[in-house]
Amino acid sequence: MNNEWTMQKFMKGAVLLTIAALIVKALSAVYRIPFQNIVGDQGFYIYQQVYPFIGVLTVWTSYGFAVAISKLLADAHDQSNLNQRSTILRIAFIYLSVISIVSFTLLFTGADVLARWMGDEELAQLLRTGSFVVLLMPILALLKGSFQAEGRMEPVAYGQVIEQMVRVTVILVGTYVVVKTGASLYTAGSTALLGAIVGEIAGIILLLLFIRKKLSYSLFKKRQGKVPVGPIIKDLTIISLSVSMSSLILLFFQLVDSFTIFSSLTETGMNRLTAMETKGTYDRGLPLVQMGILIASTLSLSIVPLIAHTTQKKTGRNAIPYAQLTFRIALLFGTAATLGLILVLPPVNEMLFETRDLSATLMIFCIQIFWLSLILTMTSVLQGLGKVVLPAFLLITGLILKWLCNAWLLPKYGIMGAAIASNVGFAFITLSLYVYVYSIWKIRFATAKFYGHLGVASLFMIVTVMMWGIIADSWIFDGFSSRISAMFTALTSVGLGAIVFLLYIAKSRIVAEKEWFLLPLGRRMAMIQLWLHSEKRKG
Repeated sequence: MNNEWTMQKFMKGAVLLTIAALIVKALSAVYRIPFQNIVGDQGFYIYQQVYPFIGVLTVWTSYGFAVAISKLLADAHDQSNLNQRSTILRIAFIYLSVISIVSFTLLFTGADVLARWMGDEELAQLLRTGSFVVLLMPILALLKGSFQAEGRMEPVAYGQVIEQMVRVTVILVGTYVVVKTGASLYTAGSTALLGAIVGEIAGIILLLLFIRKKLSYSLFKKRQGKVPVGPIIKDLTIISLSVSMSSLILLFFQLVDSFTIFSSLTETGMNRLTAMETKGTYDRGLPLVQMGILIASTLSLSIVPLIAHTTQKKTGRNAIPYAQLTFRIALLFGTAATLGLILVLPPVNEMLFETRDLSATLMIFCIQIFWLSLILTMTSVLQGLGKVVLPAFLLITGLILKWLCNAWLLPKYGIMGAAIASNVGFAFITLSLYVYVYSIWKIRFATAKFYGHLGVASLFMIVTVMMWGIIADSWIFDGFSSRISAMFTALTSVGLGAIVFLLYIAKSRIVAEKEWFLLPLGRRMAMIQLWLHSEKRKG
């Protein structure tokens, strides 16, 4: 009975943590839209040039290390290992502190050098501001890891949401005030980065309040006992990188763009202001991609413990149906989100960002949704199986390919070249991961019937959205202002396309009702599918 209660408690916490992660990801995508509206394309360029530096360190330490710490603590969960657990915490704190101090020093003192490499020396002030975020990482990672090790996900979930909400509020309110006072856009960018610092402070305060209420202080007491330092540091590094690598890869791709796009555009003769605005317009694609991969993110968060559990239970064969289902759903919605967004991108671009500038480039940019949906899913499957080394190598290889393609394509095709290069890198990673997963299981993830119905559903959606978009944009909503017309066209097109696609998928029954019930938020789709087929039987 106690075990059942514990499992129930764990599952409830895991679901809460998944919901919190989705809220954080959604906020991360959405806040960029009003932010771009406040600061314009030039201001958006300034912020996005520096954000990847901070984002990489934040994700790695506050997420990756938190999971790594929780795993090591959980492995030494009984009281007889209390000395070992307290030692793990001390080693983790010292190790993270060293990483934080070194990272802070490199960012703060090397800000001028990094800014010159990016081709814009004024970015140095933003790098110095953002560097202070890193100093908060050790305590945040330790607190999160400690709670997760005890199976108490609620404080972590609440902390993540509060941290992000405070961050977004400070960014939007702060930049609005700064811009209205007439300060430079670089000052506005520095203010936005302050939001990350304030958000993390808020998250730490909340977690400390939970510690004061419930968490045992015994873990943090200094105890005698010898625990080998090397293996702990090794495990912390490997686990933290493996669990965060799929999230880090998009940030690393952005980092490559930060170093290459602006400098390449200016070197080819474009004036600096136009180059800044062009890069800022290109960066509009990021929140669109983030929103497009939300379903895949949900699946990746839920599949790891499921795969890990079924693999340990018997031979590993029990994990195969779950992996197949997850892949099919990621492929299904990754395809729908990619095609749907490409079809409506011009009006979506205007609705969200005021103009339709670079819509063709952003269409190419948004193909990343398809690749990332599959990458997130397959890396999660492999993580659940304990396979982390080769996937990390493939991700790094894809990153190198992205850099090489940027160097080759940017001078030839301008900003479009960077969008193509991203897709080349992600396509390589996707196909390589697929081959690797296939080499482990020797199974087909989907049947020919599935691919056929997916193709037909996509075709129906494409025809419907294109026809409606032409009618809506040029006739039905033509009497409104340009941006309002774009909004109505975009929203109705998205809604109509989603209905057509999902109804066909439900009618074709390529995902069974019992499979929908296994997925986060899949219950409603299962009910629609059951209703459609009950109506068919009545007829």
